[in-house]
Amino acid sequence: MEASEIIKKVKKIEIKTRGISQHLFSGEYHSAFKGRGMSFSEVREYSYGDDIRHIDWNVTARTNFPHIKVFEEERELNIMFLIDCSKSSLFGTNEYLKSDYITELSAVLAFSAVNNNDKVGAILFSDEIEHYIPPKKGKKQILRIIRELVDQQNDKEGTNIEVALKYLTNVTKKRATVFLLSDFIDTQYEDALKIISRKHDLIGLRVFDPAERELPNMGLIQTFDQETGAKQLIDTSSPSHRLAYRQQFDERTAKLIDIFSQIKGDLVQLSTEEDYIKALLGFFKKRTS
Repeated sequence: MEASEIIKKVKKIEIKTRGISQHLFSGEYHSAFKGRGMSFSEVREYSYGDDIRHIDWNVTARTNFPHIKVFEEERELNIMFLIDCSKSSLFGTNEYLKSDYITELSAVLAFSAVNNNDKVGAILFSDEIEHYIPPKKGKKQILRIIRELVDQQNDKEGTNIEVALKYLTNVTKKRATVFLLSDFIDTQYEDALKIISRKHDLIGLRVFDPAERELPNMGLIQTFDQETGAKQLIDTSSPSHRLAYRQQFDERTAKLIDIFSQIKGDLVQLSTEEDYIKALLGFFKKRTS
């Protein structure tokens, strides 16, 4: 993609997603993702109704008048995005490719984080680590992440979530809120997820195309697996084939839900034909209930 095209696309994504994060998600994001606790702010004179447990006895003794310690929430968080950029993300049968949907989703969440003065970083991965962007604050950081996603080639066959999770462990020493955005077309990553969930606040965002759930009735077609390159001739008009196809999707979904349930992590299912704004608002509400 030419540099001018990249800049144009990045700007378009910025305008759309920044507006959404400012007008819809500012309060919801703040409520859904808490700070690391309470930190000391100042000492002031005691007022009627103050919690006596917060009295600063040293200052009270020096001044001969009751003083209390004031605490405030440590708001700043480290937000890390683990973003699947494998070849399967180039699939799409409606307005969005999965990769485009993931880019917008990442941008909305990233702008919401920056609006709350959080640091944001990203790890882009396929079957290996493609890019690592260390956490920083500010709009420039978000635009850098969007630019990397827009310019990403997405030409690597295969997905290795385990590699991304292990890399995160190596580069992120402090507790972080981790968004894992993927179609989860992968296996053997459960143990790595368990390790990450013990240290970090883990949220899985599974993005899928509706045609991956329901096989369209298009007669005899040749399918092409973007991850493996395998080709297969399928009769999409066959009720038994369509039923088996849906059952496979449901089985993968049930397994994924079970994995996140075991590690007590959050999982959001997102179809590219559905509005991610509604899904995110529902997720934020669930986190605060």
